[in-house]
Amino acid sequence: MSNANHAYDEVGEVLHISKSGRMILKSKVKSIDIGTILIDSKGKRVAKVIELIGPVNAPYISAIPLSDRSKKYIGAKLYAKKGR
Repeated sequence: MSNANHAYDEVGEVLHISKSGRMILKSKVKSIDIGTILIDSKGKRVAKVIELIGPVNAPYISAIPLSDRSKKYIGAKLYAKKGR
């Protein structure tokens, strides 16, 4: 995502897809609202946040993919609107 677009913050990087089909992200934020929509660097809606898991100082995000092509996002950085 371009630094010129300040309406979005980087939320984290997709580590893998769980057996249940959820995206697991290494979070760059300490908190995020459940239901927040995550987008890719092109602004495409990718996933919806379901829960934060793991230690409070280094949480992970569990999100439901919004497409069948979730595996292509492994290693990708995802973003959310500022203030989410």
